Amino acid sequence: MMDYNATYSAWERNPDEFWLNLAQDIEWSKFPKKGLDSSNQPFYEWFKDGVSNTCYNAVDKHVNDGFGEQIAIIYDSPVTSAKRKISFSDLKEQVETLGGALRFKGICKGDRVIIYMPMIPEAIVAMLACARIGAVHSVVFGGFASNELAVRIDDAKPKAIIAGSCGIEPSGVINYKPLLDKAIKIAEHKLDFCVIFQRPECETDLVQGRDFLWDELLNLGYRTDCVPIGGADPLYILYTSGTTGQPKGVVRPSGGHMVALKWTMKNFYDMDPGDVFWAASDVGWVVGHSYIVYAPLLARNTTVLFEGK
Repeated sequence: MMDYNATYSAWERNPDEFWLNLAQDIEWSKFPKKGLDSSNQPFYEWFKDGVSNTCYNAVDKHVNDGFGEQIAIIYDSPVTSAKRKISFSDLKEQVETLGGALRFKGICKGDRVIIYMPMIPEAIVAMLACARIGAVHSVVFGGFASNELAVRIDDAKPKAIIAGSCGIEPSGVINYKPLLDKAIKIAEHKLDFCVIFQRPECETDLVQGRDFLWDELLNLGYRTDCVPIGGADPLYILYTSGTTGQPKGVVRPSGGHMVALKWTMKNFYDMDPGDVFWAASDVGWVVGHSYIVYAPLLARNTTVLFEGK
């Protein structure tokens, strides 16, 4: 309780100084001089003058610090009887290769990419690959059908969609590709291309000239370094469910996201680097974004990705 009171008092006394001190836990190519920019109220921006990259801090930094052999992701899929462990070094290789392929296909900083995938490691790779090159990802929950996906396509206006061929539930295989094709047909916005990750449980046909296989793109061998990202630049867009009206896209900027989430792993959950962390969520929701993907990896924890119910 004394630690809590001291922390709260430090924040209350000087919020800007408090968060700038915590920002030192992140590796920046340009450290921010100011925490909160309130010059354009009510649109507040955190660490606007800082430059960093979320993917670098979540993956590359740990490899560079000598922890490449630590397990980054434990994948446990009771619905397919599959288990995998992915080290930080392996994760970096996959992310920099997919990022390189996306750049080769014309995806640039600020472009939007929709990710329509089940709870598989490739969903995390896709998110990190977008973060690596400065593309803004928007993950659409795999439980959404064509119309819901089309609404998000028209709002986000992505250049590309990265999708799995199917999702797998205890009730059986859900073929994503017909849902994706119908959504693209319904949507007014027309994207440039799709990347399809074929799962052995349901391999699907491709649309010639529009769809490209995940493995074939990775086999091109293009790699990319992390692109410098401003602290107030967007990392992702995540939409509300749309239950009570038009889905609303919430934009999450990069800098404050990194600083706050990394801090919570120790101060909320008492997690130390190397510990294993599991969150009962889906990458399609904000808890999954925060506590399956980014916060654990930023804190050099091992995150557990569970496919099934």
